[in-house]
Amino acid sequence: MRNVTDLLAANLHDVFGNRDAAARRAAIDRLYTEDVVFTDPEGTTTGRDAIADKADALLANAPADFAFTEDGRRYAGPDTGALAWAFGPAGAPAVRGIDVITVRDGRIAAIVTMFTA
Repeated sequence: MRNVTDLLAANLHDVFGNRDAAARRAAIDRLYTEDVVFTDPEGTTTGRDAIADKADALLANAPADFAFTEDGRRYAGPDTGALAWAFGPAGAPAVRGIDVITVRDGRIAAIVTMFTA
């Protein structure tokens, strides 16, 4: 079973920060439940394919020098966790946010992404 803090990091780095489509898809299949629910300001989607589409679109539209970095400590309980992040060029993030995950059976079952105001 993967722990919550490891899943927080993998969600950020292995999926949303990974520009290699094949490696990203392998991580999606490994990290998320089949019925994962993803919620962000654009709405709610369900399933691994939806996560793949979100990550694909995000990275396809981001400049090559944009990368995700952890923007603080990882917070974790038995089946939930939160991780603040920044996205943009090194030292000059264009956006900041936080991911809150819910874990079921060692995989991410839900993600809520919020952006800073």
